[in-house]
Amino acid sequence: MNAPATLAQSARTAREVFGWDDLLPGQAEAIDAVVGGRDTLVVFPTGAGKSAVYQIAGCELGGVTVVLSPLLALQRDQIDSIDAAPDAPAAVALNSRTSAAARKNAWAAIESDDAVYAFLAPEQLANPEVFDRLVKADVRLMVVDEAHCVSAWGHDFRPDYARIGDAVEALGHPPVLALTATASAPVRDDITASLGMRDPHLEVRGMDRPEIHMSVRRHEDDAGKRRAVVADVQDAGGPALLYVATRKETDAYAEELTELGLRAAAYHGAMAQKRRDEVHTAWSAGELDVVVATSAFGMGVDKSDVRLVVHADVTESLDAYAQEIGRAARDGQPARAILHYRAEDFSLRSFFAGGHSKKGDIAGVWDALRRSKRPMRAKDIAEEAERSTRAIGRVLNQLIACGLAISGPDGVSAMSTASAGDAVSAVRERDEAEERIRASRIAIMRGYAETAHCRRRALLEYFGVEAAERCGACDRCDASAVAPADASAVTAAEEEPATADADGIRIDATVEHGEFGTGTVMGIEDDRLTVFFPEHGYKVLARAAFENGILGLGEAA
Repeated sequence: MNAPATLAQSARTAREVFGWDDLLPGQAEAIDAVVGGRDTLVVFPTGAGKSAVYQIAGCELGGVTVVLSPLLALQRDQIDSIDAAPDAPAAVALNSRTSAAARKNAWAAIESDDAVYAFLAPEQLANPEVFDRLVKADVRLMVVDEAHCVSAWGHDFRPDYARIGDAVEALGHPPVLALTATASAPVRDDITASLGMRDPHLEVRGMDRPEIHMSVRRHEDDAGKRRAVVADVQDAGGPALLYVATRKETDAYAEELTELGLRAAAYHGAMAQKRRDEVHTAWSAGELDVVVATSAFGMGVDKSDVRLVVHADVTESLDAYAQEIGRAARDGQPARAILHYRAEDFSLRSFFAGGHSKKGDIAGVWDALRRSKRPMRAKDIAEEAERSTRAIGRVLNQLIACGLAISGPDGVSAMSTASAGDAVSAVRERDEAEERIRASRIAIMRGYAETAHCRRRALLEYFGVEAAERCGACDRCDASAVAPADASAVTAAEEEPATADADGIRIDATVEHGEFGTGTVMGIEDDRLTVFFPEHGYKVLARAAFENGILGLGEAA
């Protein structure tokens, strides 16, 4: 089938099966690539229709579309969306909450000859029964939702995602569709490599959100910052999200805002599932003015009319910040994103983001795994060693990430005969690499907060998107009283490959550094470059480095 015919078929499926009159920019191209058998990575902002890509592609491919999704609430929302289209294929879930009867019905659908969407949490791939039955099923498409979780350099790496690439190969490598709202160039490369994607089609659209006005406010003391945060939320002009760093602050701010007459609720990952579901439901139904939350809130929450996203604390990365402010203005109407910070907040973020596993913990966990004749859980090892479950869990995650251990439905098992000393070295080496990456991400976040230039340009260039010098919709452009750039020029810059400057340097160019090795250009200024090096993180380098031979353009530039 030629491309025009495929695109026409996709438009017809969207209209006749799902009731969508039009496909959004990038959707048709991604669907065409997937239906044509190509692995595809889609980077669309929240609300830009990522799920429509696999829904239409799965419908056209037939057979089983496996959708790996990390949150049960997100799975439920996607299934409800498919069920609302009466002519769409069936959608079923296999997760920890699936009842015996529902599980039986789900397998009947998966093992039938009809098209079906099968939603699984990534950890289900470690269940031998589940995986063996999937191997025998007619899996024609593998979808990895929230694909940034695959990347060790992303802001939300999850060890359960590490085995997906192997699972894809065991299933005969059906087309892989990876979906995420935010992924810088290095994270995109890591996703495609980790998933074993072959010659992937890349569809990056809509990173620029001109309807969201971006501003940052610096404070000298915490009390002043708190007053300003509350004042901003009071002046939201519609539904608002307030992001804070700790569980304690969710309750404190929610209580204060409630006393001021707002309908506010706290949300964090340690809350009971029932209460989290209640907050989700109330928020979606318009029964809350503001949700005060940690980063645990927002993934998969479908609310189009958020008018304000306030951060009372800096995030650990610009990736996380972009994803969280992207939950505003999904209806295309004006909204605001405001970041509040004190200079010392970055040091605090670095302190809490750092940390190495203790050598004794690593050696003890590794010895326990090698001695055990059965898989072990973090809780069991912690009780035996009289250590914290959290510390042991971190070690297990690192051992899995290093390839020394594997996680299954019953726990973690050793996959190597390495000595305890070798295990310690491998984990500590990975700890140190991750710490460098975390520190550099925080430095990039600080650069965004303290930039004297257009904030939108700083954000877009981090994601490898060329941007106009000024956007006219951020506090820096407001202060300069400069008219916004021609919108068509900005759009064209986003859709077309970045052009090289006088030195031949461009966003996403590959460079070679004498000390740090191969890197990717993430940001360009008159006198400096921001470059990502996989083992060293983000480095700000002087342009003069080219003159003395320390830095040079790589072959892929």
